[in-house]
Amino acid sequence: MSEQTVLYLSRGDVEAVGLSMAEIIEALEAMFLVKGRGEVEMPPKPGIHPRKDAFIHAMPAYISSMGAAGIKWVSGYPSNVERDLPYISGLLMLNDPDTGIPIAVMDATWITAMRTGAATAVAAKYLARRDSSTLGIIACGVQGRSNLEALSRVFDLKQVKAFDVAPEVAERYAVEMGEKFGVEVEVVEHPRDAVAGLDLVVTSGPILRNPSPTIEAGWLSPGAFACPLDFDSYWKGEALREADRLATDDAAQLQYYRTVGFFRDTPEPYADLGEIVSGAKPGRMSAEERAISINLGLALDDMATAILLYRKAKEGGIGTELPL
Repeated sequence: MSEQTVLYLSRGDVEAVGLSMAEIIEALEAMFLVKGRGEVEMPPKPGIHPRKDAFIHAMPAYISSMGAAGIKWVSGYPSNVERDLPYISGLLMLNDPDTGIPIAVMDATWITAMRTGAATAVAAKYLARRDSSTLGIIACGVQGRSNLEALSRVFDLKQVKAFDVAPEVAERYAVEMGEKFGVEVEVVEHPRDAVAGLDLVVTSGPILRNPSPTIEAGWLSPGAFACPLDFDSYWKGEALREADRLATDDAAQLQYYRTVGFFRDTPEPYADLGEIVSGAKPGRMSAEERAISINLGLALDDMATAILLYRKAKEGGIGTELPL
């Protein structure tokens, strides 16, 4: 029997593959299409919580049409910023769907950042106005960056307003993102200024079990689209109830999170993104609708991205083959 090997891809290897945001958005849209048809497998993600507001989650998924099967073991530690460590870190393993044998282990930090932005872009493609050109970013970290990049691939952005609890972080973000994407980025002093009057809004602060939400009813303008990536940490219940269309990336996982104490004041979504992308339920129906998609982050996002990375890495000879 020939020796079995597993391809190891470090963070540097993952980035060296050169997978573009446009490719990831396309892959995730294709994934949501088959998800809406019931052609995927993804159980709710179990996890452990060693520290307050921290998590380490197991995220398995299988996408038959993509030949992608695997699991991500990912952690989120809000206190890591005090140690100059990333909030999100983890590893992802792919298996051969035909044999179950592991074929790759890779850093999941870059994947998590990029696929989260890409999922926002897919949601916005179906739920935001096509002429959306202004964006509000609350929390100017990794997700503030990847979401701006992803949305700039779908919309012709003219202006970005950015807020962060650390003003120096927002200032640095404004300079970096303005230069990188050729868009005007204005730092604002109050969260409301990164919500009111804007076409697109993304919030990506830490996920908190007992939050003190900031965003109030009346801030999100008629016709706007918002994507809370921090669960309900930034959004008050009355602000979420203002949505004419409240969606999520996965209804079953939202229900699971309710059982462990999240989303206590969040209304039921009318659809998940799989239903919307597949046409089973409508997306935006009018220019005046307020639309919100609560994206929880799915293992399906990770697998759709990781299988592309793996195949490109094999083609390019990137990574290290390790014996099993």
